[in-house]
Amino acid sequence: MLKQALQNPALRKRARQFGRLVRHSAVTARIGESHKPVLVSDGDMGLTFIGHATFFLQVGGENVIIDPNFARWLFVLKRLRQPGVKIPDLPPVDLVLITHAHFDHLHRPSLRALVQHTKRHRGSAPTIVVPGQVFDLVSDLGFRDVVELNWWSSYRHRDLTITHVPSRHWGARVLRDAHRGYGGYVLRGGKHSVYHAGDTAYFSGFREIGMRLAPQVALLPIGAYNPETFRNVHTNPADATRAFLDLKSRWMVPMHYGTFRLSHEPIDEPLQLLEKEALAAGITERVLVLDEGITKIF
Repeated sequence: MLKQALQNPALRKRARQFGRLVRHSAVTARIGESHKPVLVSDGDMGLTFIGHATFFLQVGGENVIIDPNFARWLFVLKRLRQPGVKIPDLPPVDLVLITHAHFDHLHRPSLRALVQHTKRHRGSAPTIVVPGQVFDLVSDLGFRDVVELNWWSSYRHRDLTITHVPSRHWGARVLRDAHRGYGGYVLRGGKHSVYHAGDTAYFSGFREIGMRLAPQVALLPIGAYNPETFRNVHTNPADATRAFLDLKSRWMVPMHYGTFRLSHEPIDEPLQLLEKEALAAGITERVLVLDEGITKIF
């Protein structure tokens, strides 16, 4: 099987490209620093970018972590920026949300560490919300409850409502389990609402999400778009800008860039292109580029 794969020119090319990513990551110095998140008052919303697609969200009186990944290495890919927050500096976590089963979004050691951290400080574990058919990947990690959602279904946790929404991506953990679900989430608590898109290409569903749920803040991916074929499952900065305009949200926060070198665009290019796209679209003042670990209070 391996010999046949190596005889395939397309596979050999992809293997060489991946090898360049691995080598480049390994020799790149890890930068950034961690901070303690600011805890918000009742009625406010706090958003802390931890890195890649990981956010600490304080909304509706709940402490939420989305797609937690605190790994220093993702298999052979080195983390290029320190996590903006360390797990011991987090308050006890109420909810963990996972957008899909890919290893950079569902990182089992990080999930297990969050369970242990919360149990140590509160005595009980958090609840985890996952797409359909992802239960078995997290059921042994010690969570209090595992909630599976399909597209447009919702879960209410005290005063916070979480709705699972579509994306254009795929959910397989490995090659043979393409049955697994995937998507984003819209969280609504009190007067605040946030949309985390997970991984996605541009698609018409952004307009429907905006019409049905009207999220105030949109967390949108802008990296992993080179080569061009990657845009079948990822948004580049132009796609993300178009998605934001479709959503009609008030604020856009970019994510999924700069932490792991998953594709071939220069590491600084996504933010540079986003600045140009935002200027052209007249939304520069509505794009919030968050430094890792610095809490933005709404």
